[in-house]
Amino acid sequence: MRAGDGAAVTRPPAQPLEALLDDFAEHLAAERNRSPHTVRAYRSDVRDLLTTAVPADADGRVDLDLLSLPDLRAWLAGAAGQRARSTLARRAAAARTFTAWAARTGRAATDAGLRLRAPRRSSPLPHVLSAGQVEQLLATASADAAPPAPGPGAGGEPGPDPLRLRDAAAVELLYATGCRVAEVVGLDLDDVDPGQRTVRVLGKGGRERVVPYGLPAQDALERWLALGRPLLAGQRSGRALLLGRRGARADQRQVREAVARLAARVPGAPATSPHGLRHAAATHMLDGGADLRSVQELLGHATLTTTQIYTHVSVERLRRSHRQAHPRA
Repeated sequence: MRAGDGAAVTRPPAQPLEALLDDFAEHLAAERNRSPHTVRAYRSDVRDLLTTAVPADADGRVDLDLLSLPDLRAWLAGAAGQRARSTLARRAAAARTFTAWAARTGRAATDAGLRLRAPRRSSPLPHVLSAGQVEQLLATASADAAPPAPGPGAGGEPGPDPLRLRDAAAVELLYATGCRVAEVVGLDLDDVDPGQRTVRVLGKGGRERVVPYGLPAQDALERWLALGRPLLAGQRSGRALLLGRRGARADQRQVREAVARLAARVPGAPATSPHGLRHAAATHMLDGGADLRSVQELLGHATLTTTQIYTHVSVERLRRSHRQAHPRA
């Protein structure tokens, strides 16, 4: 193999599959600054690709020169009937990233995925909770976090449930900031500025942004920090803002379960996730007159195109109202 200036390039020997995947994962994390979730997903996709398309030799080594564009297309097509378009798009992105890395590092003579294309992602309009439904969800969380009334003959006033205080703070922050659930559970105490009512968030790609929140979220945070967190904090807590039952940093699953449980108690509300509260925050801001650039900054979107789906949601809501109310609609 020759470099562009004519100098010889020594190609590394073919590697066993797991060693190859380890090197690729290290590249994604260290050089591309991809999140642990993306690293796991891409690694899984590439493992599936290589075990499907490239037979290993007797020593378990994988020769990437055997991988071709038709192999990549056949691999994608084989999953087309069972997987969502967004998953197919991610698998194609993983394959393209891998083949480009393999060619650049000399593990393959050419970039087999250079012309690989995935099916276009569909962009269905997300179902968005109404402002009234969000208010009911947040009011339910707040009521759950209130201390229960003492029973007959109770010796002392019972305290609030620290996990319910945490859940109330989490859902208030999700809606107030429009942050992703991973960003909220990743917050540390030092990331919160109560004087300015802002949080410093580390988003996708390691991009940092500062996001404001309002008085209801401030109240929920203050109650959690004063009455809830001290009851759970321990050696495993570190500086984590939100904690789980055993004192370690709360994880995404715990917050997802809390949002689903609260949404189920709101009459007429659909099944909802933390991302549903993010959708609601963005749509309600646009409905209230916020400009698209401000919403983009709030959500931490790298491009305005990603944010534009929320304008479609708002326009569709306006169109429905027009059809229902206008005499000549």
